Amino acid sequence: MTARDTTPSLDPTRSATHPPIDYPFGPFTPSSANPVLRPGPRAWESTNVYNPAAIVRDDQVVLLYRAHSDDLVSSIGYAQSDDGLNFERDAEPVLVPEHAYERFGCEDPRVVMIDETFYLTYTGWDRTTARLCLATSTDLRTWTKHGPILPGLDTFGGRRQPPVDEWSKGGVILETPIDGRYLMYVGEGNVYLAESEDLLHWRVADSEPVLVPRPGTFMGGLVETGPQPLITRTGHILLVHNSAIHPPEGGFYYSSGQVLFDPARPTVPVAALLEPWLEPTAKEDRGGLSPNVTFVEGLVWFRDAWLAYYGQCDTTVGVATFRPARSSVG
Repeated sequence: MTARDTTPSLDPTRSATHPPIDYPFGPFTPSSANPVLRPGPRAWESTNVYNPAAIVRDDQVVLLYRAHSDDLVSSIGYAQSDDGLNFERDAEPVLVPEHAYERFGCEDPRVVMIDETFYLTYTGWDRTTARLCLATSTDLRTWTKHGPILPGLDTFGGRRQPPVDEWSKGGVILETPIDGRYLMYVGEGNVYLAESEDLLHWRVADSEPVLVPRPGTFMGGLVETGPQPLITRTGHILLVHNSAIHPPEGGFYYSSGQVLFDPARPTVPVAALLEPWLEPTAKEDRGGLSPNVTFVEGLVWFRDAWLAYYGQCDTTVGVATFRPARSSVG
């Protein structure tokens, strides 16, 4: 699918975090240094570390990563790096389960900075229902929780087994408002669009999903958001997403795609990749807690390169790099 002519309302030069990008976006190459984050010596991160959010602060890459021990109760840890490959970790997690809706895990964070405030979305898990939650911070270490933000939304549309009344995760916020509204793509199974005027109170913008599985493709089983959306050189919204299929041998096979939206109609895709730009290739991508998974949640522009951070089989963290030619930057 190719992008049709539109009149975008987003200025690609307005982003504070990245230069204009082109669509398709890439190519990305997995690093030979992978995994860049492995389980650590402390109990809370001793078994699995994966699915990190990423952001650049003070010329360092910061990862906010999901971690747990054998009990599978996730917390969110903090790691920072001068080069994007070698990370120093805090001894204690920065976000831990405290409330009933998250008593079995704070999972799968995404982060964006807007007006000097960091907005972190994460999944609160009670072993029955996944609920999209929000927390805010000014330093990435001390967080104020705002609780579940889209109660009643079921992004699987009633197709989960066993059935649940609500299910939401994977909220990714566009840093630039459109006509006074902030947009957030959200969902696992299907992807929906939510909107807000103040970044704290959110509502579903359309009762219909904006991105759905496509049988017979790498998006055939389910779709879920990836990292924060980006603005392309043409002023479109680029959503990097994760997708899964059910291979004949059983289980899942997760890879990543890209979808383009017109900001004048942000519920309507105008282009999509026909093949994944990242998929399981390394041994860490193929064997672990959940085999055959590359799951992208962190994406940053750092020292003239794009770094995409992803979970490898729900066990370790990998990074893939795209370094554009200088003539294509700016």
